[in-house]
Amino acid sequence: EGGCGACTILFTAPGQTPLPVNACLKLLGACGDAHILTTEGLGSSGSTFHQIQEAIADGNGSQCGFCTPGWVMAMASFLVSHPEASSEDDLQLEDYLDGNICRCTGYRPILEAFKKVLTSEKKKNKEASSNKSSP
Repeated sequence: EGGCGACTILFTAPGQTPLPVNACLKLLGACGDAHILTTEGLGSSGSTFHQIQEAIADGNGSQCGFCTPGWVMAMASFLVSHPEASSEDDLQLEDYLDGNICRCTGYRPILEAFKKVLTSEKKKNKEASSNKSSP
C-alpha cells in the first residue's frame, strides 16, 4: 500500500528534479531512463556512510532499522529540494517527512538527527560561499 515509506528511493526522471518515491509502488516499466538512488547508493559500510546515515545512527534514530532506509532517503530528497533549509525549518521538515512511519523510536530522535544534518549543511554552504568571495 505504500503507507510506511520504508522503501523510499530518490527517483530522477530525465530532465526532472529528484523526487522521493516509494519503490514498492513504482512499476519497473515506468522507470525507463530514470536515475534511481537507494540508501546503499547514498553510502554504505563498503564505502563510506553519508552524513544522514551517520546522524540517524549517532542520534539513536534507529531501533529495529526497518524504516531507517526510507527516512534516510526522504531526508536526502529534502536536502536536494531545499538546499537553503536550516534547523529552524522544523515544520517544513516535518511536513516533508510526513510519509514515513516509525513504530519503535518515536520521531524525536529522528528529527533531532536530521536537524543536526541541516545545521551541518548550512555551515558547509556558508563556508563554501565565503571561500568563493575571498580573493
